[in-house]
Amino acid sequence: MAAGDRRAAKDIRGESKPYLEVAGQPLVVHTVLALQDVPEISEVWVVGNAKRLGGVLGGEELRGRLSKPLTIVPQFRNLYENAWETFRRSLPGAGAGGRDPGPEDAERAALFLSADLPFATPEEISAFVRQSEAAHCDYAMGLSSEESMEDFYPDEADPGSPGIHMAYFNTREGRFRQNNLHYVRPMALGNRNYIEEMYEHRYQREIGNIIGLAWRILVSEGGGLSIVVYYALIHLAGVADRRGWRRIADLLRRWVPLSRVEKACSQLLDTRFRVVVTEAGGCAVDIDNEHDYDAALRGYERWRPRQVAKARSLYGPLALPARSAAATGPEVRVLPETLR
Repeated sequence: MAAGDRRAAKDIRGESKPYLEVAGQPLVVHTVLALQDVPEISEVWVVGNAKRLGGVLGGEELRGRLSKPLTIVPQFRNLYENAWETFRRSLPGAGAGGRDPGPEDAERAALFLSADLPFATPEEISAFVRQSEAAHCDYAMGLSSEESMEDFYPDEADPGSPGIHMAYFNTREGRFRQNNLHYVRPMALGNRNYIEEMYEHRYQREIGNIIGLAWRILVSEGGGLSIVVYYALIHLAGVADRRGWRRIADLLRRWVPLSRVEKACSQLLDTRFRVVVTEAGGCAVDIDNEHDYDAALRGYERWRPRQVAKARSLYGPLALPARSAAATGPEVRVLPETLR
């Protein structure tokens, strides 16, 4: 789980996002607790400001609610290093400084997600992992449909009601929101270096930046013109959609089938890439700005129960693991920075 506060991370009201409180607890706590009941998750690793995370996640009250081992990893220089170095430390037999993966780790998969997801549910996360496994790929990126996000829109009958309007990827199959879930076999990614740049530019709105990134991809990949074309089309359709030019957006997105997006990303990352769509929606609501934070604060008591009921209706009951009987729960480890 990424809880870092460098580079791509954004502060809100002078506070790093993982520590913003919603319903009386920091966002990182919401996300850690959601993972406890996901049957496919064996242990939880959180990378970020180790000292501060240790204070937030190491208390007895939270530990009593944990059913899986929790390890805190000091953050590194950027998103890519945070993910890769945490993966190295999670490998069987790795010490506090981690180890380089070997052939025996080729099929080892990990779920990567952000730490600011107050509406994530175990059911949606579990469904995403199972669908990703069934897709027989090395990198599955989660999407949520436009329809699934309508629960978080303002109530039209109540002009003062809280609400969050999303920015969507516009494709032939529909409009989708990236839902912060990534299921990855890190050893199978040939071009891991592109992941951070793709993440940092996922919400681009400036056409000059879009063209600039597309040009760098073209130059770096040498002949990857199809990547640039689909990258440009999906972003131009997004610009049109955000400005209310739906007819233009619909025209552009006809040329962007999800299968071509998957093929382009597979080529760019040198791996087997797929998108996996979940219909609950909660994992797609992260806290990116003050408006979304205010809406989450005001709407939590209404949105959270609705999201839980929806996820259970869609995916059914979970095969929950037995919770720890210990009063303080599993150990919370904090790895030392000196061994990075």
